[in-house]
Amino acid sequence: MNDHEKMEHYIEQLLPKREGILAEMEEVAKEDRVPIMEQTGLSAMLQMMTLHHPKRILEIGTAIGYSSLRMVDALPDATVVTIERDQERLKQAQMYHKQAHVDNKITIVEGDALDVAEEVKELGPFDALFIDAAKGQYERFFELYEPMVKEGGVIYSDNILFKGLVAGTQTPEKKRMETMVKRLQTYNETRMKDTRLQSMIYPIGDGLMVSVKKNDQEGLV
Repeated sequence: MNDHEKMEHYIEQLLPKREGILAEMEEVAKEDRVPIMEQTGLSAMLQMMTLHHPKRILEIGTAIGYSSLRMVDALPDATVVTIERDQERLKQAQMYHKQAHVDNKITIVEGDALDVAEEVKELGPFDALFIDAAKGQYERFFELYEPMVKEGGVIYSDNILFKGLVAGTQTPEKKRMETMVKRLQTYNETRMKDTRLQSMIYPIGDGLMVSVKKNDQEGLV
C-alpha cells in the first residue's frame, strides 16, 4: 500500500458506515466486480453538491444505481436522470431504487450515452452533470452533454487520474490502457484550458475533476 492509498484508507475509515440498502449494494458491487465510485471521491462530490444545491442532475453511467441513490439521499429536493446501456445492471438499479422508495426521483434512460443525447435533451436542462462511464469516451460525453448544463452548473468527472496512470505514477500494463490513459490526459488538459469553465482536479478517490460552467459575462473586465 503506497502513501496515497494509506491516506485514502485513513479517510475512508473516518466516513460514516453505510447501512441497509447502501451496504447491500456495496457488497454486491464488490462480489460482482461492478465499478462504483470510491467512497472518498463520492463523499467529496456529495458535499460539493450540497453547497451547490442542484435540482436536476444528469448522470452518465448508472451501473447498479448506487451513486444516483446516494445523490437523491443527500439532496432531498433533487431529481436524477441517469443513463445505462447494460440491461442487467439497469434492472438491478431499478430494483434498488424501488426498494429505497426513490424511483419517483430517478429516471433511467436505457441505451448507450453516445446514442441517446436527443432523448436526454428533452429531460433537461440540468444543474449538474456527473460523468462516470467509459473512460475512453469522456471527451465525447462532454461534447454531447455539456450544452445541456445551465450556466453556473457544475460538471463532475470521476476516475480522472485512473489509478495514478494518468499522472504517470504507474505504468499501463496493456496497450488498450495506454490509449485510455492518453485520452484521459487529453480530456484533463482540454478541460483545464477551457476558458468557459473553472476547473480543478482533486486527487481523491480515483481522481475527481470539478468544472464550474461560467456565466457568459463572468471574468470579463
